[in-house]
Amino acid sequence: MSLDHSWLVMIPARAASTRLPGKALADIGGAPMVVRVAQSAQASGASRVIVATDDIAIAQVVNRHDISVELTSPKHPTGTDRLAEVCARLAMPDDTIVVNVQGDEPLIEPSLITEVAHTLAAHTEASVATAACPITSAEALFDPNIVKVVCDHRYRALYFSRAPIPWARDALADGGRKLAANLPAWQHIGLYAYRAGFLRAFPALPVGRLETFESLEQLRVLEQGHRIVVHHTHVPPAGGVDTPADLERVRAYVAANPGLFQR
Repeated sequence: MSLDHSWLVMIPARAASTRLPGKALADIGGAPMVVRVAQSAQASGASRVIVATDDIAIAQVVNRHDISVELTSPKHPTGTDRLAEVCARLAMPDDTIVVNVQGDEPLIEPSLITEVAHTLAAHTEASVATAACPITSAEALFDPNIVKVVCDHRYRALYFSRAPIPWARDALADGGRKLAANLPAWQHIGLYAYRAGFLRAFPALPVGRLETFESLEQLRVLEQGHRIVVHHTHVPPAGGVDTPADLERVRAYVAANPGLFQR
């Protein structure tokens, strides 16, 4: 299957944020962050970019920048549930590919969005596609905030974990924390493509035991027997905005690259 005009990007955005309240509308080089995310998504080749939000202020700002927006229920526990509501409301055909780009990723590479959409299109047995990049340090391998993924020979996810997987038994036998030579350790990048039929069905899937312990929503997909295919890239993600320090880092980067959003 090849990509055609039917694939699109949806961006979940909410006003509530524990570590950085109101971050969706935080200024990034003269425009709100959610608008910058949408501009990056527009450069990916998607036929349409939609912001899904439960906040009137966010919706009004997005509208003023001529970006499509859909208001959703404030009761959704996750961004995926928010996108599922929009997917159902717009009655998208089951095979439509919907890429979920997080609303706090203004520096996301448009080409990565495209590649994840292409990956799902090429794997008809999969319900979801995502991305990963190599882990290059022991610090990252053992950091529980960095999610790891292991795949089979067809790049289909076998498991996601906050633990250091795969475990290099011999190299770590002395109890040290090191990155074994040639270890196929991959860092998960939180970008997802879904088939619309699966996305609509996702909220009804029961929360699994593995998801509960790891606090990783994607494990629900695997626990229910669905396939996740993983696009492997050697370009690490620029990093999202979760804290005031992250916001200043991104602002400094944008200031140093003034043509970034004129792609």
